[in-house]
Order: sequence, then structure tokens, then C-alpha cells
Amino acid sequence: MNLNRRDLLLSGLSAGALVGGGSAFAQSGKTTLESLNEEQLGLMLEAMGLQPKKTEKRYDFAFRTALDGDEWNFTMSSVLSKDEASVWVMAWLDPLPRSAADVPRTALLRLLAENDRMGNGKFFAYIASNRRFVLQQVVDNRDMNTAKFASILRDIGRSVKDTYPFWKVENWASGGNVQASDDDREAPSNPSASARSETGTTKQ
Repeated sequence: MNLNRRDLLLSGLSAGALVGGGSAFAQSGKTTLESLNEEQLGLMLEAMGLQPKKTEKRYDFAFRTALDGDEWNFTMSSVLSKDEASVWVMAWLDPLPRSAADVPRTALLRLLAENDRMGNGKFFAYIASNRRFVLQQVVDNRDMNTAKFASILRDIGRSVKDTYPFWKVENWASGGNVQASDDDREAPSNPSASARSETGTTKQ
């Protein structure tokens, strides 16, 4: 991702750029929409320079951003709630180990504790259909624009980074980071890729 695209993610697109992109934002005559429908959600992601792929009602996309001087690559998804009152954003994490013996109870309890700590509509969840963990955030579908949504993506990305010691399954086997203290929340310097490259989080 080049610098120009990163600038767009951080600052939001101008009304002129939205007109050039032919998005629903331009059609409405304003950069910020009171709320998004399903089509507008996809158009907004495209206007941000992302390349969303639609699966039923969900949009999947890669999001790359700098956090504390490091480049992080996130595989994310976004979907509207059934009543379209909320926007759900999720960052895909590691797959669950196939053996129950490799899932320590303390690790799961720590994730539950982090749910309470994070707040702001963010929480860990497990997607049974593909045996993967996600970090999700639920936000009001109100006054949406590219700058606001980029901020939401960066916020959930930072939470993924900050909680790396607790959701990274490799750490469970070693037992070294599951019991990390509140003052030792830094991600390791060289976290490895998730088992499936198309859905996971990596740091360069």
C-alpha cells in the first residue's frame, strides 16, 4: 500500500474524490451519510482505497496500517446488522487448535477478561464455521464517512496488536504469555503469520 493511499485512509477522501469515484456519498451530495445501507458500505470501502470482496452480505478486505512504527496487515470483514442500525467490524485472528487439550482454560478466561477491559463495543468471539477467533467491534450506523471508518479500523487494529500475547495460539503452547501481567502487553517483535494467509493478522 503506497503512501497516498495511507494518507487517504487517515484523512478521509474529499468530496471531489468521492464524485470522481462515483460513490453513493457523491450521489447523496455530501461526504457524510446519516447511515449506510449494504451497497453504500461496500462503496465506502472502495472509496477508502480498499478492495472489498462481498460474501453474501459481508464485505471482506485487507487493511494495512502503521502502529507504533510497525506495519500491520489485518484481514477484516464488515457487515450491517439485520436492522441496519449497527455496523459490525471484525479482525480475523488464529484458528482454534483441533485438540481440546491444546486449549488451556486460562487462555480463554484471559480473552474473556480482555472483553471486559476493552469496552467501546469490542470483544473477542469464536466463529464456529471456520474455527477461527475474531476481534469484533459494533458501532452505530450513524454519520458515517471514510475518515470515521478508517479511525474505527485503526482502533480495532490497535486492540488486536495490544492483545496479541493473549489471542496468539502459539503462545498458549509455550505458556509464556498467557499469564502476562497488565504491564507487559507489548506484542513480540516478530509475530508470525496465521495458519491461513487469507484470514489472519501479520506484522512486518
